[in-house]
Amino acid sequence: MKKRLFLSIMVLVLGSGICGFSLLNSMAEVSDSPKMVLYYKSIEIKSGDTLWNIAEEYAPNTGLSTAEYVVQLKNMNHLDKDTIHAGRNLMVMYPVFTE
Repeated sequence: MKKRLFLSIMVLVLGSGICGFSLLNSMAEVSDSPKMVLYYKSIEIKSGDTLWNIAEEYAPNTGLSTAEYVVQLKNMNHLDKDTIHAGRNLMVMYPVFTE
């Protein structure tokens, strides 16, 4: 009985120590690096603009490739094709880094 109680307490102490150590390590790994927040705005399409050159301008630092960004542009703006027209507006997303 005493051995079983002692063994249970030891398992509890060791388990708590391991969990506590893991928790402290995971908290120590949290960095104060800037966090990315995506913002949205409407731009006017100019003559000669394409979804691809707009994506090349706005995709950097979003974590998306140009092709992935074009897909997002089409989804956000309810476009079935890559065709856009000068003078119309297009919703785009861009990253802002916060601390």
